[in-house]
Amino acid sequence: MNNHRVRLRLEEAESTLSPYAMTTIRSKGREVVEEPSPVRTGFQRDRDRIIHTNAFRRLKHKTQVFIAPQSDHFATRLTHTLEVAQIGRTIARALSLNEDLEEAICLGHDLGHTPFGHGGEETMDALAPGGFRHNHQSLRIVEALEKRGRGLNLTWEVRQGIVNHSKPRGDFLGEEIGTDLTLEAQICRISDAVAYLNHDIADAIRAGVLEEDDLPMEVRRTLGTRHSQRINTMVGDIVESSWACTGEAGDGGERSAITMSLPVRQALNTLREFLFERVYLPEGAGEESRRAQEVLTFLYHHFVAHPEQIPEEYWVREEPPERMAVDYTSGMTDQYALRAAERLRPGISGKAFAGRV
Repeated sequence: MNNHRVRLRLEEAESTLSPYAMTTIRSKGREVVEEPSPVRTGFQRDRDRIIHTNAFRRLKHKTQVFIAPQSDHFATRLTHTLEVAQIGRTIARALSLNEDLEEAICLGHDLGHTPFGHGGEETMDALAPGGFRHNHQSLRIVEALEKRGRGLNLTWEVRQGIVNHSKPRGDFLGEEIGTDLTLEAQICRISDAVAYLNHDIADAIRAGVLEEDDLPMEVRRTLGTRHSQRINTMVGDIVESSWACTGEAGDGGERSAITMSLPVRQALNTLREFLFERVYLPEGAGEESRRAQEVLTFLYHHFVAHPEQIPEEYWVREEPPERMAVDYTSGMTDQYALRAAERLRPGISGKAFAGRV
């Protein structure tokens, strides 16, 4: 059997998708042209490359919100990423969009997150020359850091989706979405919010920070009173509100955007703001977060002053010590950062991380 026929059959199957779906044949391709895989489309190949990266593996030991939890059931960056991919694929399939592209974007979107959750990113943003944003670092990882500086040579559409997934505080659906942003990239943006809002509620309840009845009445009335209800409501509403993206209207008009109905969108924004006030900001001001920021600050300045201690793989681009220190420290897991800091300055992690080093 000619294996290339497998890929051609897969690419042909994409012609049955929505006319607004991004397909392999319409892709802008890779910066470095490669021989196509005989049994995978380009987007499937990107997905597989992301899964096999060191950065993807490290997500399992990176904090989502709660730093150094004692329970094994709190979300990590890895479990969050898998939930985003599941939600994104569900929406993409329902709207006849490209599941393979969707999965690749979702699996790669958070590769650039720092250790120690949101507080870690804020700390790195203050330290790094020119600032730090995890979505830009995710893109840097797949373009320049993985494979010892060669990068993954992903397709343009996957890289575009990764760098555009981040959302500001407030109504992110109220932003003007660029006309060149694929529908699959838009799904990742909204799936990211659906995933983290719901597992962050579960974690806050697990941590004793919230009870279910603490959620605003508008949220409980509109979205539901259980984890599964809220996700089902949000996903179902996204599919229904974005149905024009399937192309089944047959009017030949311009594609719609991935969106929500006004009541669900308002409830989501209310929930998001509620979690900022009751969970994200208080957690960022806690003892664990303060000590984590001290650890990250120490590591950054130490490696700027001693770049020879940064692993060889970060030297291949001959960049300034500040850039190498950002890449190295931001890529650490929580546990590795604590161990590295303790080795260099014993006692720095303090009682907040007793037993975690």
